[in-house]
Amino acid sequence: MAVLVSAHQLTKSFAARPLFSGVTFAVESGDRIGLIGPNGAGKSTLLGILASRSSPDAGTVSFERGLRVGFLEQVPRFDGNATILSSILEGADSNLDHWDAVARANELISKFELDSFDAEERVARLSGGWQKRVALARELIKNPDLLLLDEPTNHLDVESIVWLENLIVQAPFATITITHDRVFLQRVSNRILELDPRHEGGLLNIRGDYAAYVGIREQMINAQERREVILKNTLRRETEWLRQGAKARTTKQQARIQRAGDLKEEVADLTTRNQDRRVKIDFQAAEKNPKKLIEAEGIAKRYGSQTIFSELDLLLTPGTRLGLLGRNGSGKSTLIRVLLGQEEPSQGTIRRSEHLSVAYFDQTRQALNPEITVAKTICPSGETVQYRGSQMHIRGYLDRFLFTQGQMDMAVGRLSGGEQSRLLIAKLMLTEANVLVLDEPTNDLDIATLSILEDCLTNFDGAVILVSHDRYFLDQVANKIIAFPSSAPPESAGQVKLVTFADLGQWEAWESRRKVDAKNARDKSGGKADGNTPPAVGAKKRKLTFKEQRELELMESTIHSAEEKLASLIKESSAPESIKAPLLLAQLTKQMAETQSEIERLYARWAELDSLRASSGL
Repeated sequence: MAVLVSAHQLTKSFAARPLFSGVTFAVESGDRIGLIGPNGAGKSTLLGILASRSSPDAGTVSFERGLRVGFLEQVPRFDGNATILSSILEGADSNLDHWDAVARANELISKFELDSFDAEERVARLSGGWQKRVALARELIKNPDLLLLDEPTNHLDVESIVWLENLIVQAPFATITITHDRVFLQRVSNRILELDPRHEGGLLNIRGDYAAYVGIREQMINAQERREVILKNTLRRETEWLRQGAKARTTKQQARIQRAGDLKEEVADLTTRNQDRRVKIDFQAAEKNPKKLIEAEGIAKRYGSQTIFSELDLLLTPGTRLGLLGRNGSGKSTLIRVLLGQEEPSQGTIRRSEHLSVAYFDQTRQALNPEITVAKTICPSGETVQYRGSQMHIRGYLDRFLFTQGQMDMAVGRLSGGEQSRLLIAKLMLTEANVLVLDEPTNDLDIATLSILEDCLTNFDGAVILVSHDRYFLDQVANKIIAFPSSAPPESAGQVKLVTFADLGQWEAWESRRKVDAKNARDKSGGKADGNTPPAVGAKKRKLTFKEQRELELMESTIHSAEEKLASLIKESSAPESIKAPLLLAQLTKQMAETQSEIERLYARWAELDSLRASSGL
């Protein structure tokens, strides 16, 4: 494979704070790189360097001659009056004939399902998800050899995320994607780069998907921690020898003295790298936690002739972990406001406990004032906060959320997105509640913090209402999922019934069948998708062929065999003899990645065949 980019010994600091140092890696054609790491490690800064938006303090970046690089920023920027068409054309090569550029732009508009809007529609009037599609089309009209994506799944609904997954998997160009969406990483990545000072050289480079990375990283961290223990014991013995007296300091022993000095430096380096500081999250449950917190019977919500939802029965009790799924703007936030009493239902009744107390995480972070300091956000007056019945100094409390002393007097607006999310959680933890409402809490949080937040919500004594497009996070936390359909069927007569699922797997199977049914209905009517539902081209309704029927019957056993093979490879890669043989471990890792990709393909094919079978009435 051709080397597209070579980065050597990159170092970068922000103000007085070092972000990364001595980072070296290469990007090859065919790479689908997932770039991960803790908040504040410098991932976006590194991507900006690769996009030639900024320069490293030290080190070099070499590009293949004529390399075309596309860069999708975390928050795309557009001119105030830019239209869909004009925005996409901004990325076109200036040497390209205008009409060829327009033809290419229209092709992308169709491919990205933007043709449900007028091409002259102002981008500012589109939702965040559709704006990201426009921004992505603006980069792809460049025909890039390498596409850089910074948190592309933030603020996208699940359907848009799946669309983006398919686009990246089928793309002819290399990609580097910053994301903390673990399902997304698993499905699109064939290589993981983790930017983290815990690793030697500040970077961990794993060939394989996210599952392979998790296994190998654990082995490497464990080995690194064991090495620290061994070297500390060796250093202790050497130190004792040096303290024996003058005979230990003869010229003959100078090499041993030097070796002890080198050993001390290595132990210090390992000790620093093995520090694993993590956020400490623990929401306070209210003292009174009634058996029925919120009970809704037959509720509906309408705005004029538009029905948001109807005929919904719902009971929230301690232990309920309710996940809400649906397109952006489908009504998830409206349902939450109705349940909490911020809006009245158009129909039905809601009973709320007199002891109901709510803590609300708002994805817009309106509870944070960007002008005031981090310390004043948590403690407007004085230097202590009340947490779990005790007084705690503000510095000790914010240390739980990895804020340094230097950040105490920093304005909130200067914090990164992940740091602002951590600060909002810190503020929320000071409130006693028996219902936690979290609206997109996963945006910008790193994977380690997401894992801690998952455990905290799972163990919370009250109820949780969770809106998230992070499928892994949602599946780990929720024990009930309510899905908002993308559009109501024609025969619904103004009724929009929400569908309840036990887990994400049930929803994915239902969503797959629903899409096939919707495509078949459009094909049959010859109609065009409305403005709320992206148009899609689908095959006409047909029955399974004999070969497909046979493939479907054998699919379960085929998947079972592939999963057994993966389990065997994982076991073999964990054996001591494999860990000690880098070449063998690399080969096993590649086989694990290929097998995992095959399993993902089989599951997708299974869903496709099952949907065809269901739609044909078999």
